Amino acid sequence: MPRMFADAFTAADFAAVVVAVASVAAVVLLVFVVVAVNRTLTTLRLTIEQFRRETFPVVADLHQTVKQANAELERVDGLLESASSVTATVDTASHLLYLAVSNPLIKAVGVAAGAGRAVRSLRRKKA
Repeated sequence: MPRMFADAFTAADFAAVVVAVASVAAVVLLVFVVVAVNRTLTTLRLTIEQFRRETFPVVADLHQTVKQANAELERVDGLLESASSVTATVDTASHLLYLAVSNPLIKAVGVAAGAGRAVRSLRRKKA
């Protein structure tokens, strides 16, 4: 009987068994690969969700900070314009004061110097 079983088992049957075993092994291997990829994708999805939960508030805070910085820059720009206007006004006023005071002051100093020389000259002549 064993001889009969071996005669009935042909090379085609042996090839079919090898192909079937290889196919089962390939399917088992693919199942393990799919399970590993599924775990990796699940972990990646959870990581991305956590990243999104943590970054959205930071981006919102950053947006608010940029808005406040822009408002402060506008305020500082206004202050600089006011300072520039004050500087121009003071410059103009000092120039006008210089024009108004310098000519009479120079004349008064000249008159005082001349009067001082005249007084000294008169004192010398009296003495």
